[in-house]
Amino acid sequence: MASFKNSDPTLGYLTRKDTEVKLPRPTRVKNKTPAPIQITAEQILREARERQEAEIRPPKQKITDATELSEYRLRKRKEFEDLIRRIRWNTSVWVKYAQWEESQKDFNRARSVWERALEVDYKNHTLWLKYAEVEMKNKFINHARNVWDRAVTLLPRVDQLWYKYIHMEEMLGNVAGARQVFERWMSWMPDQQAWLSYIKFELRYNEIERARGIFERFVQCHPRVGAWIRYAKFEMKNGEVPKARDVYERAVEKLADDEEAEQLFVAFAEFEERCKETGRARCIYKFSLDHIPKGRAEDLYRKFLAFEKQYGDQEGIEDAIVGQRRFQYEDEARKNPLNYDNWFDYIRLEESVGNKDRIREVYERAIANVPPAEEKRYWQRYIYLWINYALYEELDAGDADRTRDVYRECLKLIPHHKFSFAKIWLLASQFEIRQLNLKAARQILGNAIGKAPKDKIFKKYIEIELQLGNIDRCRKLYEKYLECSPENCYAWSKYAELERSLCETERARALFEVAISQPTLDMPELLWKAYIDFEIAEGEFDRTRQLYERLLDRTKHLKVWISHAKFEASTMNEDDSVSAHEQKKQCIQRARRVFERAVNYFRTSAPELKEERAMLLDEWLKIEADFGELGDVSLVKSKLPKRLKKRRQIATEDGPAGFEEYIDYSFPEEAQTTNLKILEAAYKWKKQKLPSAED
Repeated sequence: MASFKNSDPTLGYLTRKDTEVKLPRPTRVKNKTPAPIQITAEQILREARERQEAEIRPPKQKITDATELSEYRLRKRKEFEDLIRRIRWNTSVWVKYAQWEESQKDFNRARSVWERALEVDYKNHTLWLKYAEVEMKNKFINHARNVWDRAVTLLPRVDQLWYKYIHMEEMLGNVAGARQVFERWMSWMPDQQAWLSYIKFELRYNEIERARGIFERFVQCHPRVGAWIRYAKFEMKNGEVPKARDVYERAVEKLADDEEAEQLFVAFAEFEERCKETGRARCIYKFSLDHIPKGRAEDLYRKFLAFEKQYGDQEGIEDAIVGQRRFQYEDEARKNPLNYDNWFDYIRLEESVGNKDRIREVYERAIANVPPAEEKRYWQRYIYLWINYALYEELDAGDADRTRDVYRECLKLIPHHKFSFAKIWLLASQFEIRQLNLKAARQILGNAIGKAPKDKIFKKYIEIELQLGNIDRCRKLYEKYLECSPENCYAWSKYAELERSLCETERARALFEVAISQPTLDMPELLWKAYIDFEIAEGEFDRTRQLYERLLDRTKHLKVWISHAKFEASTMNEDDSVSAHEQKKQCIQRARRVFERAVNYFRTSAPELKEERAMLLDEWLKIEADFGELGDVSLVKSKLPKRLKKRRQIATEDGPAGFEEYIDYSFPEEAQTTNLKILEAAYKWKKQKLPSAED
């Protein structure tokens, strides 16, 4: 701020620092609570206008004679006309103009303004309302009737015009006129509120029959649940119980399939309950539950359960609970129709009730929900719906034809080119057997073998034919079985077992020979064991030894060596010239030779299999001990290893990951060999040192 000269010359000139203006600091509001007396903006403006000074206020014109009045009216009319000429479509200008003419008591001019305004926009019902209100206010009743009559004729869909017209006639005590206006209005079939207003009008004057007639027309014009319920409640209020029941019955006949039928049935049942007709109410509830879709009957089920708890016996309460659970299952089925567990629960519920038609309906609805993809994992749960359906028809319903149809449709539905279910084929065939229809059972199993050659089907078919004693059929089935799966050791062994049971030893042996010559087998050890057991059972010990040798040519597994040794230890030749003692000696010698060969194999050809070698020696020791005096335990003990606990590093992809403990075996032969190697290496080292010492 620039310095300035002080008025006092003795003070001289003030510096900039002395003349700086310090602005006041903003004050802090310490108390933020609302004031006890609140002042609005409207109040502030009104007080400002009231407290204006007299000289500031606009002057008020005082009209003293007729000339000034005519001039004033002329000027105002000119202003209004000019305003209308500029904004002809502005309704508020017309209203103000007409109201000003009314204030001047010039009603003819006011009517002229209203008529001109209606010519501009007769669809604006506000103009009609204000026009009629002006006529009524000034007690021009006939003029008002004329306005209302024209208004409702031109705008019959504006309910407010009708209401105002009727209200005016009723206030004037012209009940007949008001009724006539109502009749004109009802001919246009207005909404429900208009009909209800007409009914209330008649009830105000105790015209019950007229109100009943209006209700009849009302439910014909608006055939909805709410209208019928109002009609019935009207009759009930007037004590006409039979008429109210008749109204409900007519409503049920017409609206039983309506979306709001649940509300109608609930109201009907509650009406009968109030009339102490519990039997009728129960029948209504049951009828409605059978006809209304489950998805729209939630409130109905709840009401029925409460009704049964109040008036019913144990059986009725159980039926109501079943109905409520049925509704829950229906709701879940609507949300997720592929939830088969829900269908199973629903079916069990219906089976507990015992209604065959309803049970079959639920079964049909359940099996209609076929899995969307042709993958077996999606069908595994679904297929049990068919199985349960068939079992229900056979066991509970006792309908063999329906059971056969269920199995037939199920087998048609399954995509056998991708997967199949042996259980269905077997159940269908067993059902035909129970019906003593062996030909149909064979046909079903034959189709099963052609479409889905599964092990279970072959086994069951062979079992059935074997029980019937059809050996040739069994052989053909086994041949077909082996043709479909030549690697199946179970089929080979069972086929050979069948031939042996028929004393066809050579055929059984030939089957075993063909079986072991197959390039691939799923469980060859079982097949070889069955072959060896067969030869042992036939007493062909030499053939058995040859089989063991052939097996050892294929595999040197520990179990094969032990089995061979046990066979030799337990086999005694049927030679009467040799005593039993000598035969036992021969057995132990043959077993020892097998064990020695095995130990030699594990020591030389498979030295890394130390654990198997130790197990072999343990088994040898056990057999020597079982022979008692003939056995030589010391022969084996000298070869038993020492068990050593060692640690080794665990190797992973990311590097070493710690150490683990394991059991190692130290055999005496290996220890002696190790010592000899150490001595030999020391001797060589000494020989190398001697020449160097002489030098």
